[in-house]
Amino acid sequence: MSAASLWQALDAWLVASALWEPFAEFGFMRRALAGCVALSLSAAPVGVFLMLRRMSLTGDAMAHAILPGAAIGYLAAGLSLTAMTIGGIVAGLTVAVGSGLVARNTVLREDASLAAFYLLSLALGVLIVSVRGNSVDLLHVLFGTVLALDDAALVLLGGISAVTLVSLAVLYRPLVLECLDPGFLRSVSRWSPVAHYGFLGLLVINLVAGFHALGTLMAVGIMVLPAATARFWVRRMGSLLITATALALLACFTGLLLSYHADWPTSPVIVLCLGVLYIASLVLAPHGLLRHQRPAATHLRG
Repeated sequence: MSAASLWQALDAWLVASALWEPFAEFGFMRRALAGCVALSLSAAPVGVFLMLRRMSLTGDAMAHAILPGAAIGYLAAGLSLTAMTIGGIVAGLTVAVGSGLVARNTVLREDASLAAFYLLSLALGVLIVSVRGNSVDLLHVLFGTVLALDDAALVLLGGISAVTLVSLAVLYRPLVLECLDPGFLRSVSRWSPVAHYGFLGLLVINLVAGFHALGTLMAVGIMVLPAATARFWVRRMGSLLITATALALLACFTGLLLSYHADWPTSPVIVLCLGVLYIASLVLAPHGLLRHQRPAATHLRG
């Protein structure tokens, strides 16, 4: 074997070692990767429907709205997975239903009532954790503990992922119709309220799952960014779901590696990896910025 071939083999071994060694050597990295895989498989498809329903900012608001419930669960039982999960789900559903009732019975529109509810929830949650906890607890709640996921958390994330995928399969046609023409769905089918409130339920439980892994400030990133990025590449619904999930998986794997080797906080690095994919797709994808420049260039050549 020549010296050049030896160097190439060595380079390939070093690259493979850098990619897989952290997961082969450390159990916490394997658990983090498993949690991110489960979250990507469920949150990214939910994010596609969230984007098509023009509710991306609603997802961000709901991510903040679960904070007081999780904080109350923390006060009642400490860093208990069950208590914080139940508290987050109750708080998220309360904000969703409450803002909807206010919008239907007052002059406020739904976006304004949702903004008011989520701001109050966020302030209350931060106050509870700050007064009764400490700065470390607050950072864990806001930015997540993906590198500290235990077996119970993985079971929770896997269960939420399974429930989400089965529910999306059952509600797929009503959800697609509601994205395209909710008025038509209401007029021809009794599935409209099931699809609407069922989707809100899926949104809340996936935000709670994202809260345990990435924190309340970053949970919605793994929903919105993969869906928005996939929209630059594909148009069909099935392709959108697959592409968004693949992008979320790629960003999670890359973010875990970067945070490990650079000793950076994991949650923001994962979301920044998603942001890099978004910006690159915005510039280079078939339905990105370059698409709008091609007709003009063709016209000039003609």
